[in-house]
This record gives sequence, C-alpha cells and structure tokens, in this order.
Amino acid sequence: MEVDIPLGWKSLNLERYDGTTDPDEHLDAFLTQANLHTNNGAILCHVFPTSLKGVTLTWYGGLSPRSIDNFNTLVECFSSQYTTNRSHCMTSTTLVSLRLVYDESLGKFMDKFGRIGVHTQNLNQEVALHSMLHALWPTKFADNQCKRPHSSMDELCERAK
Repeated sequence: MEVDIPLGWKSLNLERYDGTTDPDEHLDAFLTQANLHTNNGAILCHVFPTSLKGVTLTWYGGLSPRSIDNFNTLVECFSSQYTTNRSHCMTSTTLVSLRLVYDESLGKFMDKFGRIGVHTQNLNQEVALHSMLHALWPTKFADNQCKRPHSSMDELCERAK
C-alpha cells in the first residue's frame, strides 16, 4: 500500500464487483484494463479495492494487515472467497439434455439453445447440430430437417427462422 500510483493514472472503467457474479470475469476485466497502465503487482494490489463495492469492499477491508504480500496472493484470496459464484462450465452434455417442451415456441427454444451453446467449451458443431435435431424431435420442423439435412448450425438456424 506504500507504492505510489503512477502520474496520469485514470480510474478503470469497469463495473465494481459486488460479490454476486463470477469473480474470474471481474479479475479478467480488472487486469485487462489495469495492464494497459501497469503490470506492477504492488500497484495492482493498491488499485484493486477501487474495483470493489459493498460486501466485497468490506471483505477486503477485513483482510489481516500484511496478509497480502503480492498480487497473486490477493487473487488467490479473492478467488477463494467468491468461488461459489463462478460460472459453471457448460459441456456438450448440457446441449444433449435440452428438449423442446410442449408449449415452448421454436424461436424461444432456439434462443435458449444458442445461449447455452455460446457458453459450451470446445463445442463440436456436428454435436451441436445432432443435439438440436434430437431436442426438437418429434416435430414437423425436425422431420423436415431429417428429409433435407443441413451442413451447419447456421443453416439450421436460418431454416428455423
């Protein structure tokens, strides 16, 4: 905390963390902006609390004096404290388990499928296409898709529209 903030340092333009969202996303946003100015760990430690608010700022203020010796230690403490708020990784299994429910419109289902697909790590497009067709079965739309197979998810989405 004894390090001086560089002259010309501007406040970071990011939403202050309140403890309700993914801490990794906050750290990524913080570091992306802070590293434009510095990668000095002492300065990062000094500036980090300005990216917090509410209970997270209270948590930071409650850290034992001299318990943080470098930025990595601060990141470990922060990540450990808010680990339960981490986003869960989606897998292709999540997509395979989706089903179009009885009263759900095709458009709403396609939106839901797309939102989950975006968060799926290493999504194979063939698996996504197969999962989509399996999720829609048995509907007239799905039956039509089997008669005229697609080459991509983009083509399937266009037909669905």
